Amino acid sequence: MGVTELAVLRWLHIIAMVYWLGGEWGVFNTSTHVINRKLSMEERRRHMQTAYHIDILARIGIISLLPLGLHMGHLWGVQPFGGNFLVAVWLLAIGWLTLCISAYVYRETDRGMQLTLWDEKVRFILIPLLVISSISSLLGYGPFNVGPMQYWFSIKILLYSVTLMIGLKLRFIMREWTTLFRVLAEGPDQEAENQLEKSLALGKRLAYFYWVTIASVAFFGATKAV
Repeated sequence: MGVTELAVLRWLHIIAMVYWLGGEWGVFNTSTHVINRKLSMEERRRHMQTAYHIDILARIGIISLLPLGLHMGHLWGVQPFGGNFLVAVWLLAIGWLTLCISAYVYRETDRGMQLTLWDEKVRFILIPLLVISSISSLLGYGPFNVGPMQYWFSIKILLYSVTLMIGLKLRFIMREWTTLFRVLAEGPDQEAENQLEKSLALGKRLAYFYWVTIASVAFFGATKAV
C-alpha cells in the first residue's frame, strides 16, 4: 500500500496524542514538588521549570491534534471541507503554535504573561466554535457529516473541546504559579503558600477527569464505533 497522506497524518496524530497524554502525566507528578514547603525555593523553582519544560510538549500535542484531525476527517469523508479551508486551518494552527511556544520561551517575564493571555483568548474563541459545530452536526445540521458510522467524528470534536476547557483551567493554574513564585521570591508568604496548595489540589482533581476525556477522544478516533 505504501506511504500515503492519511498514513503520515495518522502517524503524526499518534505522536501528538502520546506527547499530550504523557506530558500531562509528567506535569501532574512534577507539580507535587512545587508546593512542598520542606524544599528550598531554589529546588521548588527547579521543579516548576521542569513542569513547564514537560508541559510545552503537551501543549504542542493538543494544538497539533486539531488540524491533523480535521485533515484526516476530510480524507475519511466525515469532514466535508478541504482545499482552502484546510490550508487556512493549518496556517492558523501554526500561528497558534508559534504563540504558545513564544509564551513558553518568555514564561517568566511580563511579555510571557501577555503572550499566555493571548493564547488563552484563542481558546475562548475556539471552544465555543467547536462545541456549537459538533453539537449542531450531531443534531443533523452540519457542518460535519453524520450517518451510520460517522457520528464518531462529531463526538470526538465535542470531547476535544471539553479537554480544551479543562486545559484552559490548568493553564490558569500554571500562570498563577508564576505569579505566586514572584511573591515567594521576595520572602516567606503564608497566603501565597496556601494558594499554591489550593490551586494544585484543584488541578489534580481536574487531571483525573482530563485523562478520562483524553482516553475517550482516543477511543472514538481509533474505533470509529458509531
